[in-house]
Amino acid sequence: MTKMFKIALPDGSVREMPEGSTPADVAAAIGPGLAKAALAARIDGEVRDIMRPFEGDVKLALITSRDEKDALELVRHDFAHVLAEAVQNLFPGTQITFGPSTDDGFYYDFAPTAEHGPFTEEDLPAIEEEMRRVIAADKPLVREVWDRERVRQFFIDHGEAFKAEWVMELPEGEPITMYKTGHGEADWIDLCRGPHLASTGKLDPSAFKLTRVSGAYWRGDPKNPMLSRIYGTAWLNKKQLDAYLVRLEEAAKRDHRKIGQEMDLFHLQAEAHGSVFWHPNGYIIWRELEAYMRRRLDAAGYLEVKTPQLMDARQWEKSGHWGKYRENMFVVPDEIPSTENDEQIFSGTADLMALKPMNCPAHVLIFNQGIKSYRDLPLRLAEFGCCHRNEPHGALHGILRVRQFTQDDAHIFVTEEQLIDEVVEFCDLLDSVYRDLGFDNYSIKLALRPDQRFGTDAEWDHAEQVLRDAVAKAGRNTEEFGWEELPGEGAFYAPKLEFHLTDAIGRTWQVGTIQADTVLPERLDANYIGEDGQKHRPVMLHRAIIGTFERFLGILIEHYAGKFPLWLAPVQAVVTTIVSDADVYAGQVADKLRAAGIRVETDLRNEKINYKVREHSLKKVPLLLVVGKREADEGTVALRRLGSEDRQVVMTVDEAVAMIKAEAVAPDLR
Repeated sequence: MTKMFKIALPDGSVREMPEGSTPADVAAAIGPGLAKAALAARIDGEVRDIMRPFEGDVKLALITSRDEKDALELVRHDFAHVLAEAVQNLFPGTQITFGPSTDDGFYYDFAPTAEHGPFTEEDLPAIEEEMRRVIAADKPLVREVWDRERVRQFFIDHGEAFKAEWVMELPEGEPITMYKTGHGEADWIDLCRGPHLASTGKLDPSAFKLTRVSGAYWRGDPKNPMLSRIYGTAWLNKKQLDAYLVRLEEAAKRDHRKIGQEMDLFHLQAEAHGSVFWHPNGYIIWRELEAYMRRRLDAAGYLEVKTPQLMDARQWEKSGHWGKYRENMFVVPDEIPSTENDEQIFSGTADLMALKPMNCPAHVLIFNQGIKSYRDLPLRLAEFGCCHRNEPHGALHGILRVRQFTQDDAHIFVTEEQLIDEVVEFCDLLDSVYRDLGFDNYSIKLALRPDQRFGTDAEWDHAEQVLRDAVAKAGRNTEEFGWEELPGEGAFYAPKLEFHLTDAIGRTWQVGTIQADTVLPERLDANYIGEDGQKHRPVMLHRAIIGTFERFLGILIEHYAGKFPLWLAPVQAVVTTIVSDADVYAGQVADKLRAAGIRVETDLRNEKINYKVREHSLKKVPLLLVVGKREADEGTVALRRLGSEDRQVVMTVDEAVAMIKAEAVAPDLR
């Protein structure tokens, strides 16, 4: 008698299927449309191949292209495998390593043959064509379970040294899955956890593009061999790909490094890896943003502090950062370097200190100075604190990922009773700041406990629920705010709310955070005297609104494409002449603007006005005040706005000054 399994579907119905049947069989039983559309299956919450047989009674949800997040993950994973097969078809002897999906596509790392050498972008068209041939063959993607020794021997026999090395690190006795493109012995095969689509033909051959090639070390270690990494982007259909390529083109125009150079905002150089050299124009934007944030924090009851850059390693041990974060810290011996022996500058026996990678332990030390009462809480300590993190050189990216940065940082010490209301207040403040800075669209995620963490499960249960309750009380646990929970994404000491901005071209950036932490106050012995006269631990809220100034300014540059709102623009106006007879008058106009607090320059060069307009447009100057002999005689200016092409408005100087002064006021002062 055939054994039957009960398959519970999302609509509440239950189907009985014989042993050996698959999710594809269920889809076919429901209807031909679903059988064609189904890409994979979610079995008791786990995404699996649609052709993998059931192993018992399960809850089943079929995944189609409408389940876009899951579907994209699947197709990008498959495109990576197709890329690997195509490369080995075209370049025999190339060794494969690994190729995951990414946020917008996939990549795969290869060890090319010595004869061919590293892959280049000239190789990509041929590889794309071979990938389309593999897709058109519509071969099934077949899952097989092997033992570790069989996998190792297979890769040794096929000259795959990297795979053979990797497989030996998998637990002995653990079943290992291999995926074959086809059923034959000679068909291409790779080590992979899966899941995959049913066949290569499920991929849209017009929905992917190989984008670039770079070098990458095996397992990310510079001591290991250099590999060739081929990147691609992949989508469910050509329409999505085309839309992405348009966004990519727009993103290239908005690249903060390109605009930073055009506007003379900053530069980076090898003498200070991961640190920014801010030029006068760029630092004006920084100062305006910092002044705005300081006013907002002052109004919200924060107290600004300043803490040391270097702290003793023993303090970092107490806080837990030394054990969890040391590889990202710049460690400094507490000794005077030797001048006698050039070969041994340091003795190697000195006590160790570290440049702070974050401000939180120092803020607890300030809290611990003197006796605190429940009447002192909530205590909000803010710091625009310069921090250092030892990021690998290869991970650095312009000013978006740096080693030296200044945080918009604060720590709020509260009682349990104050916790939810304080998080709600933070959400309201953050919302107002984002809207002032031009970001009306953001989402909120709750990052839950990671595997490696401090604290008990009960403490984590409580901290996570408090953040859920606070977002609910703030009215933001809704689809409008993209509310979502992210398992395993919390910090080692606390869960956190993450705030993800959406910029002008639809990209998201994780910026603001707030974390409810009971671990650090315990480790550093922070306490206050409660209404009952007894000592109590405060809850410590770690929070940031803009994150780091460097990264946020990079985001702002790309969001506005350098065309900043007037209050942030480094040069707000340029007074330029048509003829030299108006030079004196141009200076007078500029003086009036300067007296009104406007950042203004003059352009008196003997150049054609169209040339001047074009040049200042490239520098993203918001306002151009054009003056000639007529304007000088009449006391007027011809005002042009950036992006208005040839349109200009003639007005008196006083009218122009009043209008520009009103428009240049920061949003919190209006």
